[in-house]
Amino acid sequence: MESPLIFLTIISISMFSLSAFTPTTTYFLNCGASTNTTFLHDNPSRIFTPDSPFLSSSSSSILTNPSSSSSSSSSSSITNATDSLYATARLFNQTSSYTFKTNSSGTHVLRLHFSPFSTPTHNLSSTNFSVYALQTILLLSSFSPSNTTIMEYFLWLSSTDITFTLTFTPLSFISAIELFTAPPSLFNKHTKPRQVSPPAYNTSIGDFTHQTWQTLYRVNVGGPLITPANDTLWRTWTPDDAFLFSNLTSTEVNTSSNDSLHIDPWNTPDVAPPFVLNTARESADIDVNVTWSFSVAPGYKYFVRIHLCDFISNNSLDYLFDIYIGELFAYQDLQLGSLTNYTPAAAYHLDFIADDVWPFGLLNVTVGPSSNINNTGHANAFMNGLEILKLINSDADSPGKGSRRAHLLIIACSAVAALALIIFFIFLNFIIKRKKQELVPQQEKKAANTSLVTPKIVNINLELCIPLSDIKLATNDFDEALVIGHGGFGKVYKGVLSDGTMVAVKRGMGRSRQGYPEFVNEINLLSKIRHRHLVSIIGYCDEMDEMIIVYEFLENGTLKNYLYGSPDLPCLSWKQRLQVCIGAARGLDYLHTAHSPVIIHRDVKSTNILLGQDFLAKISDFGISKLGPLLGEDTYVSTGVKGSFGYFDPEYFRMLRLTTKSDVYSFGVVLFEVLSARPVIDPWFKDDELNLADCALDCMKTGELDKIIDVRIAEEINPKSLEKFAEIAEQCLAACGDDRPTIGDVLWNLEYALQLQVTELRREPYEDSGTVDPHLRSLALVRRLPSTITKIEDDDADLIGIMEFNDSTYREVASQQ
Repeated sequence: MESPLIFLTIISISMFSLSAFTPTTTYFLNCGASTNTTFLHDNPSRIFTPDSPFLSSSSSSILTNPSSSSSSSSSSSITNATDSLYATARLFNQTSSYTFKTNSSGTHVLRLHFSPFSTPTHNLSSTNFSVYALQTILLLSSFSPSNTTIMEYFLWLSSTDITFTLTFTPLSFISAIELFTAPPSLFNKHTKPRQVSPPAYNTSIGDFTHQTWQTLYRVNVGGPLITPANDTLWRTWTPDDAFLFSNLTSTEVNTSSNDSLHIDPWNTPDVAPPFVLNTARESADIDVNVTWSFSVAPGYKYFVRIHLCDFISNNSLDYLFDIYIGELFAYQDLQLGSLTNYTPAAAYHLDFIADDVWPFGLLNVTVGPSSNINNTGHANAFMNGLEILKLINSDADSPGKGSRRAHLLIIACSAVAALALIIFFIFLNFIIKRKKQELVPQQEKKAANTSLVTPKIVNINLELCIPLSDIKLATNDFDEALVIGHGGFGKVYKGVLSDGTMVAVKRGMGRSRQGYPEFVNEINLLSKIRHRHLVSIIGYCDEMDEMIIVYEFLENGTLKNYLYGSPDLPCLSWKQRLQVCIGAARGLDYLHTAHSPVIIHRDVKSTNILLGQDFLAKISDFGISKLGPLLGEDTYVSTGVKGSFGYFDPEYFRMLRLTTKSDVYSFGVVLFEVLSARPVIDPWFKDDELNLADCALDCMKTGELDKIIDVRIAEEINPKSLEKFAEIAEQCLAACGDDRPTIGDVLWNLEYALQLQVTELRREPYEDSGTVDPHLRSLALVRRLPSTITKIEDDDADLIGIMEFNDSTYREVASQQ
């Protein structure tokens, strides 16, 4: 039986006066208290009054915190006001409400304080409840605070005379409530947010000031904790250290002068206090970005506000930098002086609204020096403060009858709309296909009059060029029934050439994520290298704006599918998994050691490890591969970050310095992926288990590796084999690239782990688990032979004019691996 709604009305009482802004509506309630609680040190000061006059129901009780040093009967002037504020709590036994009367329109700030404690009869930490505002806006759902928590919201009230309700349901509690009018400078139409989203996403939400927002993060970048006493709106600003991707990419800077802060009408102390603007973090080097990473919930839009105050540079060296949200440009070539009329140390803020495009619940905000060195300005980047707010849907089900029915109605309508959309696209596809068929005879006739196919790709053996007509014949004109895979580049089709050769045909799409440079890069690379554990190229086609690469066909598909991608496939045994890892390591080792400059794959992951006959592993997808330093040189290549989320080398991500150890890190992630048979990023796991690499390292430290082992193979793994495998996988994930093994070392350890699995090594009593049998140790002595290197004249990113093979001795050894 559902409880009736209860209303909460707020009556306007002027408790304080701000020099620049005086809110029309102000309510500060100490829930369960019988006297006032004064925060004398706040600027301006605040007085929290008892909440009982605003209750709309008598179905509540007052609980007193047994450990509180203050009681609800203490005087109105209290030395430790925070203790008094949380000395009591209002407990609701059923759906209950507060009702407030407002006489102001516009944006209002609402803060809900929850400070759980236990009494002999109640444990507030065990409560689980929801909170609604204005009956329909769901602020909190299944909320169960385990420690003191302050939830902050910004709500729009359209009328100057409105009854504001705050509803708690069912068994719930509250410690304190704040509600007051927000200053006009805080959210205003003069600083319209920039939209940040891919072209396919729609970020339109109407007037952003008329929405309900929940504060998730408020960060003082480069500075200490700022308490409510030092903020005119009584906000808390947390230090940014916990959110930095790396503290090695930036330095903290600060100034002691408040007079230099130029405040315009839309950048008042209410927007950001001087304590925030007087500190900053700047990039440590002109070649590195500074990234902050935040956990966010999927399915929402986010408001990101960045606070800037350039007290660092001179006018002549006004910083020029880029801002990214996720992997997208939020602001390119930002020159703050051009926005502040070159006023020294001028406060400024930039607002952005971004769609739910963050992979696996992580929102990254990055500042980095501009790559456009031709512009005026000094290439460096900085930030003073950062706020992230989540858009709250205003059409949430209210806590009354019909909630479930409305939810089902939404699902049903969505299903009907989706079905209609599918039918429309099927019809549209039919029309387009028919038009193409009408054009084919004319195109083939035109091609017949041309004796040569003119490929766009230079420096490629023309024998690799396959006519489009042959590829269409091999794939039955790109029959959708022959699609065997999808990727960022496009679709992959199964095909049969005229000579009976089974092939995989990767066809790039016009709007694919990987474009023509990656297409050329992969062809140039694969046409020059051969190895048993690298996928082989059969040919390519770039007629009529097509981007097609034809590979050897590997019948067992991707490693990922056998781990967790397809439930219909058989489970790989531990021995098979070790053999697959060994094969992939051999392929990578060939890339890293057989040529000069070395080849860095840059996108090692389980979907790029293909399995052929007898599960022979081969590395695939070389579209973003890059030439590294000369063989034997301990250097790096400076380049932008490319790859796949979850497999990124953090050092590469942080420093933009690519080495072969970047591939080693990614391969280490693959090793734990093979062991656990779970995605590298899984939003269904808890926050501390969401990232497989972090979770695996934590398990290694605590000795709880069994928590992530695939239960299907747990009993068949030899403990010594597991120990060796996990040991080398952990080393691959070292934070510093210099501390990681080479891929050759990884290969040897994997071979050793396989030997430990298939044979019971004889050991003397004095031998520990790390002792290596002499006959196995000899494997390391012959694993690599020197090679003859041909120097490359052009080692750019496209890998054109790539390296020659090593001598016949190496090829003979490699062919046997």
